[in-house]
Amino acid sequence: MQSGTTFNFVTDGIESALAQAREAAGSKDVAIAGGAKTARQYLSAGLMDELRLHISPILLGAGERPLDGVTNLSLEPTEVSGTGLVTHVRYRVVR
Repeated sequence: MQSGTTFNFVTDGIESALAQAREAAGSKDVAIAGGAKTARQYLSAGLMDELRLHISPILLGAGERPLDGVTNLSLEPTEVSGTGLVTHVRYRVVR
């Protein structure tokens, strides 16, 4: 892309995608972006250290519940901020 952003599409599983992202990031943090299905996969596999939810009081139609089907999950809220339009909640995944 013009700004220097590069997208790599990985089709051989979430573990491979995470390994490639970690290699590309070097010593920097890796962020996983996506919808509820993506978050559920990484949480269920125990591959996520932190979860950030951005909650807006707007109904956009149908949606997915981001934690449905995720078992043995314990989240500890570490930060809450927001405006009248959105609330940001950061959770630490407790292992």
